[in-house]
Amino acid sequence: MSTTKKKLEELRRKVESINLEILRNLNERAKIAEKIKTIKQQLGLPLHDPEREQQMLQEIVEKNTGPFDNAFLVRIFKEIFRASLGHMESETRDQMIVSIKSDSVKSFFDVGLARIGKEKIVIAGPCAVESEEQMDKAAKGLSEIGIKILRGGAFKPRTSPYSFQGLGVEGLRILHEAARRYSMAVITEVMDTRMVEKVALWSDILQIGARNMYNYDLLREVGRAGKPVFLKRGLSATLDELLWSAEYIALEGERRIILCDRGVRTFTRETRNTLDISSVPVLKTMTKLPVFVDISHAAGRRDILCSLAAAALAAGADGIMVEVHPCPEVALSDSSQQLSIAQFGEMIENLRSRGLLPPLKSIVSLTAPTGKRERKIEEIFETGVES
Repeated sequence: MSTTKKKLEELRRKVESINLEILRNLNERAKIAEKIKTIKQQLGLPLHDPEREQQMLQEIVEKNTGPFDNAFLVRIFKEIFRASLGHMESETRDQMIVSIKSDSVKSFFDVGLARIGKEKIVIAGPCAVESEEQMDKAAKGLSEIGIKILRGGAFKPRTSPYSFQGLGVEGLRILHEAARRYSMAVITEVMDTRMVEKVALWSDILQIGARNMYNYDLLREVGRAGKPVFLKRGLSATLDELLWSAEYIALEGERRIILCDRGVRTFTRETRNTLDISSVPVLKTMTKLPVFVDISHAAGRRDILCSLAAAALAAGADGIMVEVHPCPEVALSDSSQQLSIAQFGEMIENLRSRGLLPPLKSIVSLTAPTGKRERKIEEIFETGVES
């Protein structure tokens, strides 16, 4: 071997040795970062400290003797810092109550006659509670199709303050009474910490809308309310952020949490939002919590709802949420995305025929004597199980 080739091999061995030394230093740095994380958690400090990061970068720049320029080294070390932070956060995620690696999550629970997480569930009802007649027609029609959870907005967060804002507390009463007449559970949105207790009196499930996914005070409050929580993904939220919001609820003691994707905001104009169907199987790898999809708010149009429902259920969703109105054309909000009861019935039959939803069956006989049936229903809603 020539002298030149020997020199080349010698230099290559030095580079390899340096590579291994860098590897050892990176792993040692990661171990030290884990110890720092433990101390920060004990002190209640955030894992990411931008000011400290900037100080370290400044020291690196000052002590750089080349040949790499400062900008390049800053990029390299920022990646190291980012990887270290990501490692600390991933370990923290694994320790979350809502993590799939946690044994403390109660993934299956009953709400009235609905067995969340044990069977595919469809939540349906009007966008907004408008009148007693409207809700009675909706509840009657939906119950005959086999729907066990009735939705309806009593408080409506609208983009325009001049749009219909809901009937408020009176709407809660109307929704509750209509649901109970037909043996259905109630889900409705709560928007304000001051209203959680009152809404919990009328609703079996408390819904947190997309706009409030980051409202941590509200998340804590519903976590103390003693009712299951239906948490919608924010308009531009990552799945990690959705789980952290769920963690706020779980930390207050409520483990009966349902996650819901309702589409994210993109540049598309053909639909109201873009349904991130991949979120369903991905969330299944991250958490044991039930995952639902709100197909109505994802689409913003009724003609593609059946396809979106099929896609969501095929992807592994535990259920779907659909807006259904006795007469969508005169609905006071979101009329273009609501199905009529007949259209909804056709969609459900389509999904059942394809094996995506269980066949219609009666858990409590609606032909039983009224008094006996009502006592049975009240017992189930009080205990959450069928005896």
